[in-house]
Amino acid sequence: MITSFQDLIESRPPWSTFLIWYLRGIAIILICGGVIYWARIIGIVEWRGLWFWDMPIAMQGAIVFFAVLDLVAATGLWLTVSWGTVMWLFRCFCQIVMHTAFSDLYGRRPYEISFYLLTVAIYAALAYLMHKENRAGSS
Repeated sequence: MITSFQDLIESRPPWSTFLIWYLRGIAIILICGGVIYWARIIGIVEWRGLWFWDMPIAMQGAIVFFAVLDLVAATGLWLTVSWGTVMWLFRCFCQIVMHTAFSDLYGRRPYEISFYLLTVAIYAALAYLMHKENRAGSS
């Protein structure tokens, strides 16, 4: 029975469980994003008043790139394989570069960049806590 805050902390699941569920939550977000990108490509939804075929080539390329990358990264994150995390981190990096270095083509999105940085920071914190817990448990 949990009678104190310390008991609550000690009875929590391992950090690896939190990390797995966090990555699966990110995977669900990526699946939704991938589906939206594909809906733009096949002409179900427009983006900022433009249909896919009316967009500049740079924007079309980015949409196709992320339509594929989101679903690949989501699959890897859901399966909790290392390449899924790498693909997701690569995706975050690409979005940050797009909206900073190439903001004249893709626009500035400070809230989106903040979201990516926050999600990567949470991942890093959970991975650190899991590693620390695993190291303490093996000694």
